Amino acid sequence: MTTRPPFLHPALLYRDSQEYLAGTLGFIRSGLENDEPVAVSVPTANLALLRNALGSEGDAVQWMDMTIEGRNPGRIIPGVLRAFADAHPAGRVRIIGEPIWADRSDVEYPACVQHEALINAAFAGREVTILCPYDTATLPARILADAYATHPVVIDGDGEKSSSAYDPDRIVASYNRPAPEPPAEAAVFDFDAVTLSPIRHLAVDYARQAGVTGERLIDFELVIAETTTNSVVHGGGKGRLTVWLDGAQVGCRIRDSGHITDPLAGRLPAHARMVGGRGLLIVNQLADLVRIYTGPRGTVLHILLPRA
Repeated sequence: MTTRPPFLHPALLYRDSQEYLAGTLGFIRSGLENDEPVAVSVPTANLALLRNALGSEGDAVQWMDMTIEGRNPGRIIPGVLRAFADAHPAGRVRIIGEPIWADRSDVEYPACVQHEALINAAFAGREVTILCPYDTATLPARILADAYATHPVVIDGDGEKSSSAYDPDRIVASYNRPAPEPPAEAAVFDFDAVTLSPIRHLAVDYARQAGVTGERLIDFELVIAETTTNSVVHGGGKGRLTVWLDGAQVGCRIRDSGHITDPLAGRLPAHARMVGGRGLLIVNQLADLVRIYTGPRGTVLHILLPRA
């Protein structure tokens, strides 16, 4: 008899709301019946669908809108999944997480699919089940194919089966890609240990003149401070900062000669005795998107933050 691993990470492929409810309600109710803590973090419409279907049963569920809590895929593991699981360390925990939906952009998707792959490493050996729904009616075939590579088990209308394509490490590596180049009119600042502070002030002035104010400006300054300091300390002592406007967001790119070897860097919660190492975690919590392209020749961080 084969023993199931402690961590379970199935993908649920659904075509419509009926199949969505058929695949999720039983999962939730089974957890509640077994006194297992249950959390649901899915896009707005599906969140309402499940809450309406469960009625008062849903009072025992922790509900989170993935379009808000998981706007940046890099904060889903520390801020949604691990936050809930770590708050319930005794016994099995059940979570429904739907981080990929049709309105996700092509710029966001590499961070989304890497997130799905990295869940497996982040929860290895833990008594946690994370069910990830995928809408086969709206998502393209390439995304559905990636779901088979990031999930060891797939559930569809024909039942549950093991995925022969399961290979999360391949997904992490293959989506280690550079993000689109900033626009030609972007502001570019070269920095080192000596110029670190004045360059940060210049970048903040650029953002302020672009209409970034209040808490968003504070967040922008903190992101710039964390990333550029990290480049000086760990990325070869210098780097290049590029700042630009992108509609309702402000973008920044930090390039240096460092190499991030841990794919979970910035995606795990900090523990109380942790000394340093919180920079990327802070950036993930504040940003709308963080893309990391890294290798032996250097690292490029592509970050988008809200302007207002």
